[in-house]
Amino acid sequence: MIDLGISKLALIGAVALIVIGPAKLPRVARTVGTLLGKAQRYVADVKAEVGRSMELEELKKMKESVETAARDVESSVASGAGDFEKSWSEATSGLDGSAFSSDTSEALSRLGTDSFPSYKHPRKNWRIKQKAMPQWYKARTGVRTRAQSGAARVARFRPRPSSASR
Repeated sequence: MIDLGISKLALIGAVALIVIGPAKLPRVARTVGTLLGKAQRYVADVKAEVGRSMELEELKKMKESVETAARDVESSVASGAGDFEKSWSEATSGLDGSAFSSDTSEALSRLGTDSFPSYKHPRKNWRIKQKAMPQWYKARTGVRTRAQSGAARVARFRPRPSSASR
């Protein structure tokens, strides 16, 4: 910026005092101050915008690098899966499927069952369990049995005015 020393500022102030006059000097100084403030805010906004655009460019570059890395990983996984499928098919090409099924049927016959037990639903109902709770237990533990609005709850717990203060 402009390099102004104390002597130059004093000279500018003296000239301004003579030209403008002492009556109008405070108003002119206020106007100059507000204009300088606006200029500084504008410069700060421009700097912030430039910073945001630079960050956006960096984020775009980072996004592109992550996408290329993801594509590379995807291709390597796909090639690895293809190699595994090929080696698996080569390894299992000599095996008979009948040998495996006969082994499992022998193991099941040793257990004494031919199939696994089927799933049976426990038939539990949460509402029935809540209703089965006795009323005295609900009252003691504070389980809500009736719906109450927020305003009614506030009114219920509002402190009562004492009769001694009347």
